[in-house]
Amino acid sequence: MNIVILAAGMGKRMRSEIPKVLHPLAGTPLVGHVIEVARALGPSRLIVIYGHGGSLVPDAFAGQDDLHWVRQELQLGTGHAVAQTIPYLDDSDTTLVLSGDVPLTRQTTLERLMAAAASSAMALLTVNLADPKGYGRILRSEGRITGIVEEKDATPEQRRIAEVYSGILVAPTASLKRWLGQLSNDNAQGEYYLTDVIGFAAGEGLLIGTAQPDAIWETLGVNSKTQLAELERIHQLDVARRLLEEGVTLMDPARLDVRGRLSCGSDVTIDVGCVFEGDVVLGNHVRIGAHCVIANAHIGEGTLVEPLCHIDRAIIGARAHIGPYARLRPGTDLGREVHIGNFVEIKNSQMADASKANHLSYVGDATVGERVNIGAGTITCNYDGASKHRTIIGDDVHIGSDTQLVAPVHVGAGATVGAGTTVWRDVPPGTLALNEKTQVNRTGWHRPQKPKK
Repeated sequence: MNIVILAAGMGKRMRSEIPKVLHPLAGTPLVGHVIEVARALGPSRLIVIYGHGGSLVPDAFAGQDDLHWVRQELQLGTGHAVAQTIPYLDDSDTTLVLSGDVPLTRQTTLERLMAAAASSAMALLTVNLADPKGYGRILRSEGRITGIVEEKDATPEQRRIAEVYSGILVAPTASLKRWLGQLSNDNAQGEYYLTDVIGFAAGEGLLIGTAQPDAIWETLGVNSKTQLAELERIHQLDVARRLLEEGVTLMDPARLDVRGRLSCGSDVTIDVGCVFEGDVVLGNHVRIGAHCVIANAHIGEGTLVEPLCHIDRAIIGARAHIGPYARLRPGTDLGREVHIGNFVEIKNSQMADASKANHLSYVGDATVGERVNIGAGTITCNYDGASKHRTIIGDDVHIGSDTQLVAPVHVGAGATVGAGTTVWRDVPPGTLALNEKTQVNRTGWHRPQKPKK
């Protein structure tokens, strides 16, 4: 099967320099959603027609070698766009035409459409709308499709037709090529309409089948930022519904954003306002507090993430306690029962089981052993202005508050670092490290007083 995706339009109503099909829905460009569902159908050739924005659209998918890009130099209509692909279409296969700005069509719906095409000459994805304004109307005579009329060319009677064309069709490739050669731009728009091929097929007495989606929103396109926002909410509520059916507890399904893939174990609870990006896995009994942002992370069974945490490309072991207000940056790998508290930042570091950093600390480029306690205000000084260096902390180490560990440095197992210490050199196992200081207590000293008003 050939699949052709129409993605050349400008999208004037988006009021943006970005090509319409690159505007994101759930963190993925509109056309990216269409490409993903097209791939799932296993096409022999997947062609994307681009135009407005030049190379911006193909550049956004660089390295995806299964995509064949065809440029429509002049935007002269959907029929003209598909005609640009004629040299690349295999006549022995059928051709499925998709719209790059219709992002939410399901694979099952397209499979239903192809099944309808198998029992007829071609098939259209149609839908019945209470308000069909703006869509091409399906024309029928005694139940058989005779053609499609675009909104601007329709008579008042035709505009009352509720069944509309979604922009998605399946046709035999050899016939499609022939029909494309017969297109004319003698219409209100002065464009070559792909929809005219339906009239040609009907004129040859061919049976044209139809299929309809399970949900109307599968056929909705994006032509403005308002429509983009509406589809975003539709999509997110659909994701929330699926999570609820899988047993996830969502404190408010209307306040959830999944911008990638979220996989949840049993008895997972997610509070309001959370954003999940990329691939996120939540183990059994994980609880996510309100307003967390979690990207490309794996969170182990029984872990509690308190509100307002930011987690990016991190691995968290079972029964950990994170936050509130914690930030776990890329390369963070935490063991079981690790505690990361408020205003603690971890970057490119490993912390083994039962270690803790509960308050106001920065741990970067560090390897931390088991049962380590890192006091408030501790900093691993990992950057010398040119290179990053590593701090290694052994098992059962106690780091006092307000400590600076100047990397590269190694604190041996069982060592203690006194509060306020700057550690410049390695600390042997089992020793106490501190900077000698002299405390002076002065008698007779008076704190300055503010003048009375």
